[in-house]
Amino acid sequence: MRILVTPTFERAVKKLHRQQKAELDAAVKAVANDAEIGEAKVGDLAGIRVFKFRLANQLCLLSYRVIDEGTIKLLTVGPHENFYRDLKRLDHRGDAWPLTGRVRPSCRGIPVAGWALAPLATTPTGVAGWRSAHASV
Repeated sequence: MRILVTPTFERAVKKLHRQQKAELDAAVKAVANDAEIGEAKVGDLAGIRVFKFRLANQLCLLSYRVIDEGTIKLLTVGPHENFYRDLKRLDHRGDAWPLTGRVRPSCRGIPVAGWALAPLATTPTGVAGWRSAHASV
């Protein structure tokens, strides 16, 4: 199984202790073995699955997206507090979500005026290609 991560996920993992990283690794392996293990979300978070697990005796959530049969994208990990609020904000910030196909250019340092949301190409490391789509602007 191919596992991709977002910068948000990397930042969250960076803050964990060694033992917590080992527990997170076990949770990621469980998701990799059975991508349907997490609870499917609906509404604003459609297409996202959330796996609940224990991390240092605290309930933590691991959000991910199944891209295809052999690929999942880990979005973020953390305690329940504000988890879903922050998860909803990721898409609006233009974080690397390959299946959404849209990004706000202002989040990448380009002014919004005159820009429309444009479809994106996806790469193994995330979303790319939006700059080339607007190169003529």
